[in-house]
Amino acid sequence: MLNIKEYVAPTSLEEAYQYLVSQKGATLLGGCAYLNLGTRTIPLAIDLSKAGLSFIKEENDYIEIGAMTTFGDIEQSKVLAHYFNNILALSVSDIVGVQLRNLVTVGGTVYSRYGFSDFITALHALDTKVKLYKQGIFDLEYFLEKGSKEPDILEKVIIKKDNRKAVFKAMRNSHGDYAILNLAAAQIGDKFRIVVGARPGRAALAYQTMEYLNKEYLKNQEFTSSALKQAGEILSEELSFGSNGRGSSEYRKELAKVLLRKALKEVTYLAGQSEN
Repeated sequence: MLNIKEYVAPTSLEEAYQYLVSQKGATLLGGCAYLNLGTRTIPLAIDLSKAGLSFIKEENDYIEIGAMTTFGDIEQSKVLAHYFNNILALSVSDIVGVQLRNLVTVGGTVYSRYGFSDFITALHALDTKVKLYKQGIFDLEYFLEKGSKEPDILEKVIIKKDNRKAVFKAMRNSHGDYAILNLAAAQIGDKFRIVVGARPGRAALAYQTMEYLNKEYLKNQEFTSSALKQAGEILSEELSFGSNGRGSSEYRKELAKVLLRKALKEVTYLAGQSEN
């Protein structure tokens, strides 16, 4: 049972922040999709729906996505559809159902650093930063590893507009279920970026795999079957894969190889098409 003792709906970030630090246990409310999973008491609930954080803005060199933007907004955005092969919309399109996607927010997902998140994996394949209201701007990778050192509000994510191609892959037991494993691959020039999430740990970059792929592609401007196989072996050993009710660590290792191979074939094809 969820018990909220006091509720406020501030109209600015500063007002919301002052409420957040005013007492221990104060909790920010986003879409509240996962808030009622368990029994808890919240002394002060801070509703961010009136704080002006629902937006997707395109600037000259980057795109900003506000913390209260929902996955439904991401899925339907015409701005995001023009960049990165629409990877962000594709990463959320199979999450449970429309009702949930219209509740779950960017800020709630990213600030919580959910290990099962498809959206974070896709974001991580791009040049992404997060903007915290008080602590400033951090690379997404740093934020995923360190989190927030003090109570703060995630204001927005900032994505650099570049010419990278990007794809998202995931394996699920059934449509709408959470992923057993997800993977995102991006290519910009001769460089590759590989991210694996739902391991079931947080999304992580595969540095050894990326180093191998970059060297192989620089030599041949394509990947042979043996190179793809070797990249899969490196990936399966480089990152940790755990077991839970959706799958074993051994199964996830094998899935990683398959998803990587499919993602690399697709992203190199897209990159080649853009050059022609």
